[in-house]
Amino acid sequence: MASSKQEGPATASRKSEFRSQKPKPESRDESELLTVPDGWKEPAFSKEDNPRGLLEESSFATLFPKYREAYLKECWPLVQKALSEHHVNATLDLIEGSMTVCTTKKTFDPYIIIRARDLIKLLARSVSFEQAVRILQDDVACDIIKIGSLVRNKERFVKRRQRLIGPKGSTLKALELLTNCYVMVQGNTVSAIGPFSGLKEVRKVVLDTMKNIHPIYNIKTLMIKRELAKDSELRSQSWERFLPQFKHKNVNKRKEPKKKTVKKEYTPFPPPQPESQIDKELATGEYFLKASQKKRQKMEAIKAKQAEALSRRQEERNKAFIPPKEKPVVKPKEASPETKIDVAAIKEKVKKAKSKKLGALTAEEVKLKMEADEKKKKKKK
Repeated sequence: MASSKQEGPATASRKSEFRSQKPKPESRDESELLTVPDGWKEPAFSKEDNPRGLLEESSFATLFPKYREAYLKECWPLVQKALSEHHVNATLDLIEGSMTVCTTKKTFDPYIIIRARDLIKLLARSVSFEQAVRILQDDVACDIIKIGSLVRNKERFVKRRQRLIGPKGSTLKALELLTNCYVMVQGNTVSAIGPFSGLKEVRKVVLDTMKNIHPIYNIKTLMIKRELAKDSELRSQSWERFLPQFKHKNVNKRKEPKKKTVKKEYTPFPPPQPESQIDKELATGEYFLKASQKKRQKMEAIKAKQAEALSRRQEERNKAFIPPKEKPVVKPKEASPETKIDVAAIKEKVKKAKSKKLGALTAEEVKLKMEADEKKKKKKK
């Protein structure tokens, strides 16, 4: 019994030694473990990874607006061809106005049906087939941001959506270049296609724009981040000191009332008691007057008012009889010697015209006519 008790602690000490002798992991920098090497790509999913295929058939359907019908009808053979490479069936129902995608027995990639669903969603949201088909690639994702319910006022919503697009689409183009994403603004949604990191930035910019933050601020920040990412030393450091800090100026435009009430200064004493009618009469001396004298005073005041009103009315009537101010007479300018008319020459022209009969020929014209008649007579002879 004593020997078994001694063996117990010996085995425990051996176990602790064995645990301590386990190989320790190599000490590496955290920055090396967190960063992905440049040019590294995840290997593509092939049929060898899933040789038996899928157990169940999966399908997704989405509706599309009437104005997209003509385009979808035209490009549908291309959609079917692109999906058939991944063994996915696609059907277009023009009567119901829907698109459906479903897996087949040959489908080996379990995630391809999700990508096919995103493809038909993008096509329904006015994205061209050339851009939408990129979603079938492994390193490309998409995001459909709903912006219709973010702003209540319709006019304000249209203005902010236009601000996101920018003049001649310049803001949207700058966002696409900085995020390496394709962005399409259509109706109440914003569709984006590109890498995951870019989609995150696009969503932030779109939501901030709808919250009345101008997209130029976010674009400026993205440009600075892009330059900082090129520097290998700054990759592991915080970039907050380099990024601009924009202050939010929320000016509260309250409507001011037309009549402003000025508050009186606070005093602990009550206001003075208002004077009564008797006090006022005592102050003016009317209290001591007789009834006849008071009556006379009232009549005099009424007559004075009447006379004032009458004189005012008379002045207004007399205004119609006051002649207007005449403009000063401007003397005619003397005619220059060059422009003076020769009266004698005009008289002579008039005399000549009177001597002539209306339609009569001149002396020279008569001579020429006589000569022509004589020549004609000679020819006849």
